[in-house]
Amino acid sequence: MYKLLIRPLLFLLDAETAHHFSFWAIRTLSKFGFNRLFRKIWAVNDPKLEREVFGLKFKNPVGLAAGFDKDACLYNELSDFGFGFVEIGTLTPKPQEGNPKKRLFRLLDDQGIINRMGFNNKGVFEAVEQLKKDHRVLIGGNIGKNKVTANKNAIKDYLICFETLFDHVDYFVVNVSSPNTPGLRELQDKEPLTNLLKKLKRQNAKQTKKTNQKEKPILLKIAPDLSDDQLMDIILIVKDTEIDGIIATNTTISRKGLKSHMILTEEKGGLSGKPLTSRSTEVIRFLAEKSNKAFPIIGVGGIHSPEDALEKLDAGADLIQLYTGFVYEGPALVKSINQAILNRI
Repeated sequence: MYKLLIRPLLFLLDAETAHHFSFWAIRTLSKFGFNRLFRKIWAVNDPKLEREVFGLKFKNPVGLAAGFDKDACLYNELSDFGFGFVEIGTLTPKPQEGNPKKRLFRLLDDQGIINRMGFNNKGVFEAVEQLKKDHRVLIGGNIGKNKVTANKNAIKDYLICFETLFDHVDYFVVNVSSPNTPGLRELQDKEPLTNLLKKLKRQNAKQTKKTNQKEKPILLKIAPDLSDDQLMDIILIVKDTEIDGIIATNTTISRKGLKSHMILTEEKGGLSGKPLTSRSTEVIRFLAEKSNKAFPIIGVGGIHSPEDALEKLDAGADLIQLYTGFVYEGPALVKSINQAILNRI
């Protein structure tokens, strides 16, 4: 039904308009009780799907990646489509509009999306108000810096987000790999990244004492465009800072092998979807093999089928996340992946 009816109608709209309309439709239908129907159709509930990763128990290994529910408006309703966890954000301390529109583009011939959203969000304090509702699903908090914040002051932004969200999310993701905030990827360099992660680890310990809670897992989201030497640095940084894991990968700035019209492919921004499938899997496999599986990995990038998901898991991912595949394939993809994992078991 989604691919035959709903997707063609949504794809008649501008991509960002379609996203906002989808949120309105899901929220409205859920208010009228359709969320129970969604769970009945798409949720796969089986104890064999449960995974314990970085100290958290996930009801299944298929999550929704950051960027879909930036402001934590719809995490419960989105979990009704069968997701085992939902990652909100990327959140920044202050609200920001992001980059000028038009900034989201579908590459239909490649089953991809180019975005240059630029961390558009209502700010971390607004998100906390949304997160005060009861959670039906594990929540990850993806955090970043405001565009106006110089890199030398970036740590302050990450610390503000970390402290503000601490009581309201189950794990944190440090986003230094988006290509849509000028200079952000410079924070992936070894020295500034190590410094940032160590400061967050120290804050984690402080928050634990202050709130009498367990430390929250901290993950790092990396770009697919890193070289092997840079990936080796990432492995060393994880060991040195003792963070809890990696999310591989964010969007790519590469445009290699695209079939869509040049007018689209030359748009600036990060590319996600099918063109990223192979590279993200390569990064997962490299990290898993070179580290001797020393830390958990969440695999994301170009998962459009159960086979894509199983390939990520075989490469060394402990959990996976969807974004563009969810846009193109719909909620049936979540169900089919979970069923494929069960069939393997």
